[in-house]
Amino acid sequence: MTIRFHRRAGALAVAALLLLPACGGAADAGDGGDPVRLGFSAWPGWFPWQVAGEQDLFAANGVEVELVYFENYTDSLNALATGNLDANSQTLNDTLAWVSGGGAQTIVLTNDNSTGNDQIIAREGIHTVADLAGATIGIEEGTVDHFLLLLALEEAGLTEAHVEIVPLATDAAAAACVAGQVDAVGAFAPFTTAALERPGSSVIASSADFPGAIPDHLVFDSAFVEANPEAVQAVVDTWFDTLAWIAEHEDEAMQIMAERAGVSVADYRTYDAGTTLFTLEDNLEAFSPGDSPAHLDYMAEQIADFLVETGLVDQRPDLDGLLDPRFVTAADG
Repeated sequence: MTIRFHRRAGALAVAALLLLPACGGAADAGDGGDPVRLGFSAWPGWFPWQVAGEQDLFAANGVEVELVYFENYTDSLNALATGNLDANSQTLNDTLAWVSGGGAQTIVLTNDNSTGNDQIIAREGIHTVADLAGATIGIEEGTVDHFLLLLALEEAGLTEAHVEIVPLATDAAAAACVAGQVDAVGAFAPFTTAALERPGSSVIASSADFPGAIPDHLVFDSAFVEANPEAVQAVVDTWFDTLAWIAEHEDEAMQIMAERAGVSVADYRTYDAGTTLFTLEDNLEAFSPGDSPAHLDYMAEQIADFLVETGLVDQRPDLDGLLDPRFVTAADG
């Protein structure tokens, strides 16, 4: 694998192996055999899975799911890639990076679009992305906010060569920014709340500046999808049931998600505008062919080119079979 963050993948994969229980093969998952192992991490678009688990919404759709929460997003990527999860919650660009390295992964659902909750946050005195020239930036290399940083630098006429990257996990990067150890940080909610505790800090770029660039998905191991389409369908159906439950029980849902995020309900509510949860109608549009950021096939092509151009991957990912619309289409039936 030639993905830049693969330098750390071995150690992270071992960590994932220690965290996750041994389970059987994909062929008998979700049908009375082993549960579907679904990973998610700290992101407002994925906290609804916590609601689904606590309210037994998976069981209502006839599927047993083992939710595995990761404090570190990269650990979840490695767990899916090494066969220690059946499905994971991850961004389009990170999925393409693994596919570029030879991973067989299939996107079956769009959870949300990041519309501001991925941010580049800088210290006092740095007001624009152009001001980052010569600055130190804490970032989790090779993942979504590294991708956002590169998008922002390119728009400002800079490259990664103009800044000094300090490789840190997202929570540690946010803490380093507050402690004055770096000039800026790339972070996603809820870690943005911590980063902005630095006096005088401000958001100088966010995913709101790049519409459609950071969609977030339910991604399955491709072999699992082919062996267990009924289980995949049940998990996808549960997503839409969960959104309906949240709409009907907003206060209770906010409490569940805020607790999982480790923030107050008031803080959690500030994330609403920055993460646009995708309904069934949104998913049907996203999975339909098109030539705008609203369509995943278009964005996958654009992001694949960008990953190669910026050196995040060495080989352009093969997009054949990446998107499987049959599950959201069936949910519409």
